[in-house]
Amino acid sequence: MSAPIAIVAAVVRDADGRVLLVRKHGTAAFLQPGGKREAGEGDIAALARELGEELGCGIVAGSARPVGAFSAPAANEAGREVVAHVYAVRLDGTPVASAEIAELAWVDPAAPGDLVLAPLTRDGILPALAGEGAMAR
Repeated sequence: MSAPIAIVAAVVRDADGRVLLVRKHGTAAFLQPGGKREAGEGDIAALARELGEELGCGIVAGSARPVGAFSAPAANEAGREVVAHVYAVRLDGTPVASAEIAELAWVDPAAPGDLVLAPLTRDGILPALAGEGAMAR
């Protein structure tokens, strides 16, 4: 069995407590923005780089708070597991779909609607957030 895919992911909330999700080009599932660390890169540095690439935004200094570690089947790599270290952050700038991101969506974590969600988002992250109110505003 192959090693899990290790990533960092962001929970970004708006003033109404909705959570930002992204969908990559050529995929159906929405998930948290973020991605894989580069060699020698810490979690927050990797997350800042990924959010810059994917959303054109930075992270407000000092805003990153750990949410937890979650694992689930990978949405876009059949037969693989993804393990995510998730951080609530505030963005510096307005998110815009960039690079590999095709679409953005703001969802209520308790009622995300009929979007196709990645297993990690659907079964781990959103349920953990649903009762927390407006964190990381």
